Amino acid sequence: MSRHTPSPLSSGSSAGTPETERDSEHGTEPDSEPGTERDRAGARLWRRPHPHPRPHLRPHLRPRARLGARIVAVAAGLALVLGTGGAAGARTAGPPPTWDKAVDRALADKRLKGAAASVVISDAKSGRVLYERDPGRRLMPASNTKLLTSAAAMDVLGPGYRYRTDVLADGDRDGGRLDGDLYVRGTGDPTLLAKDYDALAADVADSGIEEVTGRLVADDTRFDSERLGRSWAADDESAYYSSQISALSLAPDTDYDAGCVIVEIVPGSGPGEKPKVEVTPSNRYVDVENAATTVDKDGSDTLTVQREHGGNKVTVSGGIPAGADPKKEWTSVWEPTGYAASVFADALKRHGVRVGGRTELGRATPAGARRVGRHTSMPLAELSVPFLKLSNNNHAEVLTKTMGLETKGKGHGTWSAGLAAIRGFLKKEGVDTRTLRQVDGSGLSRMDNVSAGHIATLLHSVRKKPWFKQWYDALPVACAGDRMKGGTLRSRMCDTPAEGNAHAKTGSLTGASGLSGYVTDADGRELAYSIVTNNYLAESVKDIEDEIVVTLASYGKDGKVRGTPEKRGAGRDDGDHAPSPTFGLECTWTKPARC
Repeated sequence: MSRHTPSPLSSGSSAGTPETERDSEHGTEPDSEPGTERDRAGARLWRRPHPHPRPHLRPHLRPRARLGARIVAVAAGLALVLGTGGAAGARTAGPPPTWDKAVDRALADKRLKGAAASVVISDAKSGRVLYERDPGRRLMPASNTKLLTSAAAMDVLGPGYRYRTDVLADGDRDGGRLDGDLYVRGTGDPTLLAKDYDALAADVADSGIEEVTGRLVADDTRFDSERLGRSWAADDESAYYSSQISALSLAPDTDYDAGCVIVEIVPGSGPGEKPKVEVTPSNRYVDVENAATTVDKDGSDTLTVQREHGGNKVTVSGGIPAGADPKKEWTSVWEPTGYAASVFADALKRHGVRVGGRTELGRATPAGARRVGRHTSMPLAELSVPFLKLSNNNHAEVLTKTMGLETKGKGHGTWSAGLAAIRGFLKKEGVDTRTLRQVDGSGLSRMDNVSAGHIATLLHSVRKKPWFKQWYDALPVACAGDRMKGGTLRSRMCDTPAEGNAHAKTGSLTGASGLSGYVTDADGRELAYSIVTNNYLAESVKDIEDEIVVTLASYGKDGKVRGTPEKRGAGRDDGDHAPSPTFGLECTWTKPARC
């Protein structure tokens, strides 16, 4: 529970029959007696005397890709229509609900029956709690965990922190020949692309080295050799969002999906022909078996791309219709250090540098080795944009291990040391770390346990930090069309007062969802909110989160709707918004879905 004293709310009471994305009607639990401090759902409410009678709402229809008529009605301050109750047949108009009652109504959705919810809404500036429901209840936060990790990284490492990847020569030089070994040493940079390894190879050639008599050594020793996080699902092993963690890696794209390749399948010219399969970046490390076929243009797309356990054989099977658009699949690689070394070795060959020995992984660079090439990453403040906008798990884990190394020194590029650094930061910010559990940096583990109260305390505390604006700007923005602005909120809360206004981190795992961040209300007051739900059986509860945030954006300080609110938003890119997927993953984790 927050340590701040809540303030009174104005409290015209309301009920609701919230409806699912499938337009079904819901019932609600009866309200508590007037004047009581808690309702029967466990929310703490501070009410003025003499609340209005509780009306019953007539259900509305909600399109899947929008919040729908209910939120628009609340946001616009329209009168609620009373249903006919009992023997009475008259219809009368009642006042719109106060915002606390509107939040209650959203949380009364039947999809949350039997589920768990932890919700805190506060004044972002003062930290004063305005609404809470089970604020101390520990739940799986999913990717809301990244709020803890990213804020700690900005504080522990600093927004200007950069990674360096070096190439070093160990041995004697005789003209263009190096009698010794060539090392490529990583420090954790998750943004290295094939072109960056090519530039490093060019540096080696420019240094005058034409031949290496010894080995090419990939030095990833800045981190430990533990590649996968605690309790990560085994059936996610080949998924790109579960890629292995190494201090030396490679990304196939400018989303910086380190430790992954992109497999592109182009259908053949007619049924029965094999499709064409290409891997990006081109490499000899991943072996593709093409067992797929082209089917009739009216046939079904049954393509699957699967990497074997413990290796880098990727099998493409099933059928792709003739004339279909090329299909892309992202898959992780086994042992990303070897992947990076393989791509670098090919780049050296292209630049005329011959390596006589084999490639060796995981050996530290000798102290006397001379640097012949260097790549420097973007600063952490810039890296935080793809990290948070696209909810990149690999970035979270790399930063966690980096914090361990930077706080405890050599040999501590580990999850345990990094998580200790995060806990130290959180404790300093007033978060009670004795009452939470964090076992990874990303929230991919189902062992993470954090409450909305923990997150709300952090959201208030970090506003005083000198790096806050850079961190705040890196959060996804509701209905902002560009992927590197809207991120995982790109298609949510459009055409509402939250559009372009709400900045928040999303979170999604099967049966777990979270949305925590900031929104400005109709009077210009900044609010902080954390909504974490678990153990629901529905495919998605994202619209419930959205309804709460839109409500906060639509009401003023007195708890009442401010007429018809103006949209406060970034422009959209010509309606290029797709509904978020509903099967328990972050929107951007379902590449190439456009969020």
